[in-house]
Amino acid sequence: MFPESIQKAPIFARGSYRIILYVFLIVWLLPLVGVLLTSFRSLADINSGNYWGWPTEFALVENYTQVFTVTPMIKYFFNSLVITIPTVVGTLALSSLAGYSLAKHRFRGNFLIFALFIAGNFVPAQILMIPVRNLTLNLGVYDTKLGLILFHTAFQTGFCTFFLRGFIKELPHEIVESARIDGASELRVFWNIILPLVRPALAALAVLEFTFIWNDYFWALVLVQGDEARPITLGLQALRGRWTASWHLISAGSIVAALPPVFMFFMLQKHFIAGLTLGAVKE
Repeated sequence: MFPESIQKAPIFARGSYRIILYVFLIVWLLPLVGVLLTSFRSLADINSGNYWGWPTEFALVENYTQVFTVTPMIKYFFNSLVITIPTVVGTLALSSLAGYSLAKHRFRGNFLIFALFIAGNFVPAQILMIPVRNLTLNLGVYDTKLGLILFHTAFQTGFCTFFLRGFIKELPHEIVESARIDGASELRVFWNIILPLVRPALAALAVLEFTFIWNDYFWALVLVQGDEARPITLGLQALRGRWTASWHLISAGSIVAALPPVFMFFMLQKHFIAGLTLGAVKE
C-alpha cells in the first residue's frame, strides 16, 4: 500500500500520508468527473445553473449523437489518427537510431550532438511559432496533415533521443561487441539486439508521444486553418455556439477525444510501467 519508507513511519504519519493522497486524488479527478457529468446533461439543465449537481435530466444519447452529426467530428477524429500514428512511428524510428549511435559509438562531436538534442527541448514553443509557420509556408505544407506530421516528428525526436540514449547506454557493451565479433552488421546489431532489449522503453515512449501529439492544440492552431487537416482537439471549437457555448456538447466531444489515449495507455500499461522503471534499480 505504502512506499517502504512510509511503511516504517509511525501510524500518524501513515494516516496523514493516506489522507493527503485521497485529497490530491479528489482534486485531480474532480474536473474529469465534472466534464463527464456535463456530457450527460441537457441544455436546459445547464441553463438552470445545475453545474455540479446530479443531472436532473439525462441526455446521453442526444449529446453524443449531436457531436457526430452537428459537426464533422468523425473527420477530425481520423485526421488526428492520420497525424498521430505516423508521427509516433517516425519519431521512435529516428530517435532509436540516434540514441543507439550516441550511446554505443564513440566519435568526435558525439557529446556536442547530444547537447544539441537536449538544448532543443528547452526552447519555448512561443519563440518558434512564427519561424515554424513561415517554414511550413515556404515548404508548401502549411494547413496540411503532412505539415503537422513533419513538425511533430522533428520536435519530438530530441526528447525521445535523450530518453532512449539513457536506456541504451545502460545495456552491457559486451553484448554489442560479441555480435560485432561474430560478424553482425551494425544494422543487424541494432535490429536483433538493441531493439528487443529496449522494447519497454519504446512502449513507454509510444504512450507518452501518442498522448502528447493527440492532445496537441497549440501547434494545430498555429499550422492549420481549414477543416481538411483539422485534428479533433481543434475541431472541438466547432461545437461552440455562435452566441453561447454548448458546454454539454463540448464535454461530450472532449470525452470522445480522450478515449484513444486512454485506450492506448491500458493496451500498453504493462510495458509502459516496465519502461519507466527499467534501470531504476542497479545491482
